[in-house]
Amino acid sequence: MGHRLLITTMLASVWFLRGLGQTVVAQEPTAEQLKFFETSIRPVLAEQCQKCHSAEKQRGNLRLDSRRAMLQGGDSGAAIVPGQPENSLLIRAIRQLDKDLKMPPKGKLSDKQIADFTQWVKQGAPYPEPISSLKVRHRDPSHWAFQTPVDPPVPSVRDTVWSRTSLDRFILAKLESASIAPAATADKRTLIRRATFDLTGLPPTPAEIVEFLADDSADAFPRLIDRLLASPAYGERWGRHWLDVARYADSNGLDENVAHGNAWRYRDYVVAAFNSDQPYDQFLVEQLAGDLLPASDNATRHRHLIATGFLAIGPKVLAEVDETKMQMDIVDEQIDTVGRAVLGLTFGCARCHDHKFDPVDTADYYGLAGIFKSTRTMETFKKVARWHENPIPTPEGIAAKAVHDEQVSQKKAAIQKVIDRADTAAKAAVPAGEKPPQKLEALYPEETRAELKRLRDELAQFEKSAPEQPSAMGVSDDAVVDVAVHVRGNPFKLGDVVPRRLPRVLAGSSPPPFDAQHSGRLELARSFVERRHPLTSRVMVNRVWRWHFGRGLVRTPDNFGLLGEAPTHPELLDWLAHRFMEQGWSLKKLHRLIMLSSTYQLSSTVDATAVERDPENRLFGRANVQRLEAEAVRDAMLAVSGQLDRTLGGSLLTVKNRAYFFDHTSKDLTDYSSRRRSIYLPVVRNNLYDVFQLLDYPDAAVPSGDRTTTTVAPQALMMMNSEFVARASADMAARILGDPQVDDAHRIQTVYGLAYGREATADEMTQASTFVIEVEKALQSEQPDAPQRLRQAWDSLCQVILAANEFIYLK
Repeated sequence: MGHRLLITTMLASVWFLRGLGQTVVAQEPTAEQLKFFETSIRPVLAEQCQKCHSAEKQRGNLRLDSRRAMLQGGDSGAAIVPGQPENSLLIRAIRQLDKDLKMPPKGKLSDKQIADFTQWVKQGAPYPEPISSLKVRHRDPSHWAFQTPVDPPVPSVRDTVWSRTSLDRFILAKLESASIAPAATADKRTLIRRATFDLTGLPPTPAEIVEFLADDSADAFPRLIDRLLASPAYGERWGRHWLDVARYADSNGLDENVAHGNAWRYRDYVVAAFNSDQPYDQFLVEQLAGDLLPASDNATRHRHLIATGFLAIGPKVLAEVDETKMQMDIVDEQIDTVGRAVLGLTFGCARCHDHKFDPVDTADYYGLAGIFKSTRTMETFKKVARWHENPIPTPEGIAAKAVHDEQVSQKKAAIQKVIDRADTAAKAAVPAGEKPPQKLEALYPEETRAELKRLRDELAQFEKSAPEQPSAMGVSDDAVVDVAVHVRGNPFKLGDVVPRRLPRVLAGSSPPPFDAQHSGRLELARSFVERRHPLTSRVMVNRVWRWHFGRGLVRTPDNFGLLGEAPTHPELLDWLAHRFMEQGWSLKKLHRLIMLSSTYQLSSTVDATAVERDPENRLFGRANVQRLEAEAVRDAMLAVSGQLDRTLGGSLLTVKNRAYFFDHTSKDLTDYSSRRRSIYLPVVRNNLYDVFQLLDYPDAAVPSGDRTTTTVAPQALMMMNSEFVARASADMAARILGDPQVDDAHRIQTVYGLAYGREATADEMTQASTFVIEVEKALQSEQPDAPQRLRQAWDSLCQVILAANEFIYLK
């Protein structure tokens, strides 16, 4: 206890003195919260409440058609207390806890609707203002994001020396107009650490740093970039970025949290696609319509089928008793995912009403809904529903099945031979003139019946051991249908049928035709990757910029609509979009274009004038200091401790496909002890790995292109008390103590080199040496073994080093 308390105190001082114990400031409603309101709250208010509580009629002087009106309340007081559902009259009324306070007056909302309202109030009751009160244009087809990107001229700048590339001149032109000088170029140690984490999600090794520092050639940094892009770790790092957008998970979540036992095939497809620099246009088409593409061989066909897992891996309410609603909920989830991930648009609210802000109406939504309702995502909607999987047989699997089938046939033949022999004997034993019983088995001798039972049991057991044939979560075409508008999202209140089509604002002058034989997914996908499309190239270029710089040129990467932010550098966004398409939609070429710029290589040094004129660094005049994501923190700890397992691909799930993660004990037995990269750890919806959860892992139920970074006390506590961190620290200590011939000064330098990519200063050398001595002394009363005491002291030093800001932040 004394050792633990001492180290905890020391670690606490390291973290809290560096400002990591601050609380999080309340934020504006997120896009997910607003979508939740539009899909789950607004329709119920319109259907059940606003007939009596709106501008036309105010029973009890209460209106429920705006947040302001709800806060103002009526005769009984405020209808809601944001963040406090238990103190909100609206919640008490819909729960119908008081005989004199019941809403609606006739009937009662469903349990799910009540839970939705409770969750909404807990979120702070986000309620978009009426459009007339907002100082933004709405439903405007002339909005910049709906116009085809124009290839702009490269701007002129006064400083003709600073720019390495044309990209830099777009940045410098804005800086010069604001009278801001760009920061100095980062030193080489900072650059190799930044680039290596950026492209691989791992720290550079001391040997790699030494080699880079020693290379004074002009192409040292370009060659470093090429080496990193060629590493298999690149696909793991950038594939993980895409998996955020694709809302990847190894479980269904929601009501039936069963295993997506074959989702890993889609994850591995994504990693391979990034490593092979698959053109992004091809990458998109395969994910949306791979099953409809021609294939020259089985490997290609399988890859195409696996790619459609993008549409299949979303969360589903598998125990939904209303099969029609379940199907439309799945369609809605697919439309929402495609809209956000590919186009940076929110289509979901158009399920119930015309989009409040973007030029997307309800008919546009149901034109898309027909495409996805004509797509087979589920085998059955009957409770508990089963998702569809595409078979991807291998020669080995086919051969194994043939052998097994032959053995089954042989066992059945052996059983039949016994039956035939026994039947003959039984018939012969029937007295002349008597009719034998219909089931002769009743006449078999006891030993024959026992033999049959044994053979049949063996057959049943053997049939259960049939080799499992590979399959992958994915979709295929289903019966082709056009869908009627669902009035207010209600599948039982139907309006006009809308032919399958693109939203008009994106259709252009020659929209693709949709035939009666196919769902239309292939036509949809191909329309997205036409060069004239206003969104696809811009959205992906912006994602890449955001993942490099910490902020996008458009700061709302999943929303390019009118509620999203305008680009800080619209001409640069379009210029990059054109270069991306011209270079064959190559992501690796896009990385080179960005990373070889002076802009990317800036230091994070803060200049008082720049901070005053551009406090949020919207002009990119300096590098943003960025915290590593959860996976990179974990992987870096494993790397510096010498324990990282670099094996690629495969599944680490401990439950079978479609099996439940939680048994009757409600314990999740998922194992996170693997030392493989974090991208391969199971992502269990509703029960995320605690290390990931504390470090702002995104909600795997929705697309996310912009991870948040919070600073809260539990993160510091995790670094002090987590078994994973303690183990990594101990492994790191064992690594540096492994050579008995080196002295402590060398060991301290090794620790700093591994963790921070630099040498320790003289002061740090003294502090670290003193720390080890003091901890070893403090342990004398409880640890008589001197070598073990020394090892624990070095464990503690390593943990302090790993817990510091410098380890988990990039400059």
